[in-house]
Amino acid sequence: MASPRSTRPATEHACSIHRSLDLLGEKWSLLIIRNALRGQSRFSEFRDELGIPSDVLTARLGTLVEAGVLERRSYREEGARERFSYHLTERGRSLKLVLIALQQWSDEYNPFPGGVVSVVQEVGTGRHASLALVSDDGDLLDEAAVEIARGPAARTW
Repeated sequence: MASPRSTRPATEHACSIHRSLDLLGEKWSLLIIRNALRGQSRFSEFRDELGIPSDVLTARLGTLVEAGVLERRSYREEGARERFSYHLTERGRSLKLVLIALQQWSDEYNPFPGGVVSVVQEVGTGRHASLALVSDDGDLLDEAAVEIARGPAARTW
């Protein structure tokens, strides 16, 4: 009888962090998502703002569309050929939390000498916002009191 591990595709990992990195672990993917959260949607906007090579951008956009993070929509400007824009799906918009966590970490432990480049703030009021760990009951938790423990599907491989 085959073990559960041998029946899964070789690229599928049980660890959710590993699976996330398989999709998002390449820096360009996260930078494309960041810029999409800032309102960019066109290939040329991503290419010009990020300085990413066109072939790499094409590959990253394809991966993000296939994963359901971005949605591809056609458009045509007058006198031009059909082109595509890329828009965040609900799945893509939810990555805002991941990017804010990375930003908070870098601002604390790897700051840019010229100062903070992006701020996290409430829309409309400009009030500073940050991520925090909260229990299921809504209590604010101390980071030192939280661990990443093995879950019910964890196995020793």
